[in-house]
Amino acid sequence: MIAALNLADKRDWTVDDVARLPEDLPYELIDGRLALTPAPLPIHQSLGIEIVLALRANWPAGYYLATDQSVLVDHRNEPRPDVVLMRREGANRTPVLAADVILVAEVVSPSSRVSDREDKMKLYSYAGIPAYWIIDPLGDRITFSQFLLSSGGTYHCQLQAEGLVTIDQPWKVTLDLAAWTQERDELREDARPDI
Repeated sequence: MIAALNLADKRDWTVDDVARLPEDLPYELIDGRLALTPAPLPIHQSLGIEIVLALRANWPAGYYLATDQSVLVDHRNEPRPDVVLMRREGANRTPVLAADVILVAEVVSPSSRVSDREDKMKLYSYAGIPAYWIIDPLGDRITFSQFLLSSGGTYHCQLQAEGLVTIDQPWKVTLDLAAWTQERDELREDARPDI
């Protein structure tokens, strides 16, 4: 079915174009470019779940969390962050409106290293999303970077960590990056050699 869509023939996409794609197609729309992404590694998905669980531990009423949720920024941008924290009243639609989003989190993969730290950071700040988290599992240790939106409309790095960390925004959240690193390393040790 995807081949019949002739995705390669189109160069400048809009959210209206994307709305006509099959619902289960894993895409992001960044500056009019359609990006199709392969399924992530299980550890990538597990880290997204860990972020959700950490945020849910103390979350107040009025908010909602989702994973792999499209966010409507403008007619040429509909990214799909790994984790989206939104106001509850905006949670009954897809894509979610950027104005309803409080925080987005991206788990870095080999193919998203540059995009997560450059393109998406610019896009999320342009959209006015107050907080952006980057969890990077690709180095020796899993790291966490917290970016907060300044009054000038750009992100500034509030914190970088690699161990056990507790932050106070958007509320009290504890992330056990050391435990996540240990789990990732154990998965690597237990991995069956490629055939």
